[in-house]
Amino acid sequence: MSSMIRSAVFGSRGLWRPALTAVRAMSASGPTPPFTTLSVSKPATHVTHVELHRPEKRNAMNKAFWSEMVDCFNQIAVDPECRVVVLSGAGKIFTAGIDLMDMASDIIQPQEEEDDAARTSWQLRRIITKYQETFSVIEKCPKPVVVAVHGACIGGGVDLITACDIRLCTQDAWFQVKEVDIGLAADVGTLQRLPKVIGSRSLVNELALTARKMLSDEAMSSGLVSRVFPDKETLLAAAMEMAGEIAGRSPVAVQGTKINLIYSRDHSVTEGLDYMAVWNMSMLQTKDLIKSAQAALEKKSPKDVPFSKL
Repeated sequence: MSSMIRSAVFGSRGLWRPALTAVRAMSASGPTPPFTTLSVSKPATHVTHVELHRPEKRNAMNKAFWSEMVDCFNQIAVDPECRVVVLSGAGKIFTAGIDLMDMASDIIQPQEEEDDAARTSWQLRRIITKYQETFSVIEKCPKPVVVAVHGACIGGGVDLITACDIRLCTQDAWFQVKEVDIGLAADVGTLQRLPKVIGSRSLVNELALTARKMLSDEAMSSGLVSRVFPDKETLLAAAMEMAGEIAGRSPVAVQGTKINLIYSRDHSVTEGLDYMAVWNMSMLQTKDLIKSAQAALEKKSPKDVPFSKL
């Protein structure tokens, strides 16, 4: 194990261990109605756990998944009880990516009666933009999303995780931008977000053009993930612990931070500062600021402050 991975695995002073109980208590009974591909639970106060739940299909993304993710995160975005999301995959791997058998009719044979290139193209564009929203909705959600990857994260899985805010993985995790191997360019987020996540255009180009696997140590050193853990159980416990830390802070501060981080990523420093000034000219009037300051003076944890719902 490299020193970097050793630090990531063991350098958190065991903070995730209290969350092991919550992880072991999480239901694995199946998808949560009305969803057929997702299991949604609330394992801790203000924490929502969304689990890709097609383990028998390696969590491959079928037609239902693409709409259910949008519905799920639109609900989470307005849920006042939720302050942070943990996203993971059921079974042996995180996801095998697109379910080609189920999606073939949309990808290869779009439903268009007329043999007209322009109309077929418009139909394909509608399909692609609909699928793009499946992961953009994660980025648009004001609640921070911590994704926990174990085993393989292939194709659409990379599109998914690059839309998340914090990425963690197991030591046996690996990542693959698979699309060129199946005859297409990745079109639902990887080519747009991965360069901003990793920072090295050369590495992004290499991964996207060769479809080679990236193992956890390289994912860590390149910045795709921020921590690596020995196994899935420890990974999920760490993700839950981290989510609990985030959920214990002011939701006004946390959600404002996520929104401004994303805005600043896509704008100049000057534009980001201007947006921040406009944002905080109202948000600084929150009572959470006074409550947090009082807690600091009393040497209390922010988690001890009873912040109101947002």
